[in-house]
Amino acid sequence: MNEHFFSDMSVMLGRSMRHILRSMDTIFTVCITPIAMMLLFVYVFGGAIQTGTDNYVNYLLPGILLIAIASGISYTAYRLFLDKQRGIIERFHSMPISRSAVLWGHVLTSVVSNVISVVVIILVALIMGFRSSAGVLSWLAVAGILVLFTLALTWVAAIAGLSATSVEGASVFSYPLIFLPFISSAFVPTETMPSVVRAFAENQPVTSIVETIRALLSSQPVGHDIWVAIAWCLGILIVAYLFAVRAYKRKAA
Repeated sequence: MNEHFFSDMSVMLGRSMRHILRSMDTIFTVCITPIAMMLLFVYVFGGAIQTGTDNYVNYLLPGILLIAIASGISYTAYRLFLDKQRGIIERFHSMPISRSAVLWGHVLTSVVSNVISVVVIILVALIMGFRSSAGVLSWLAVAGILVLFTLALTWVAAIAGLSATSVEGASVFSYPLIFLPFISSAFVPTETMPSVVRAFAENQPVTSIVETIRALLSSQPVGHDIWVAIAWCLGILIVAYLFAVRAYKRKAA
């Protein structure tokens, strides 16, 4: 690792964050769809959905947060693709800076921008009636899981951004990720689903992450779901990181 890696990375992070701050519409765009979905499900469909709770927004919020993150990481792929297409990455590589700092700058920018989006959505949920009995440690655990989930998906986005041949190709990969929470326990209990759909819903990563966050926010026992959620996030993160670094090295060669 370059001895100036962390200082180089902070410069790259600052560069990417300035792009975000100069174009705040990206964060608003990421927030609008999840908030609209939250409003739709709570005020239109919520009365007809039986979840065993009187406060449907409490049940719904974890899934909405994951949809927002899945939507937000598409911008990482888009920005990384533009840097690659415009030759900016090659320009940075010709300078005396750590090569991996460029990639990590995009990754950390994704984490920061998604944290902002999540905070905005939680504030809207509070206005809609969301309430939590969770303590500080539970909220920190929720934050940790969301950051871990964001990192995992961001490295997937890095693969897309480095491998795509068009802007559309760099961002279209996020659509299945946005759709995945719909086939989980994010909106309705899995017990109401047909057997085949239920089997898939109960054994995909979103359900364990949603159940963990939901239990933490309601001060309920998390059981084994938290370990399954962490295992899914770490597994995706490690595999995606290895493939992204390999793709990045090919572009840098």
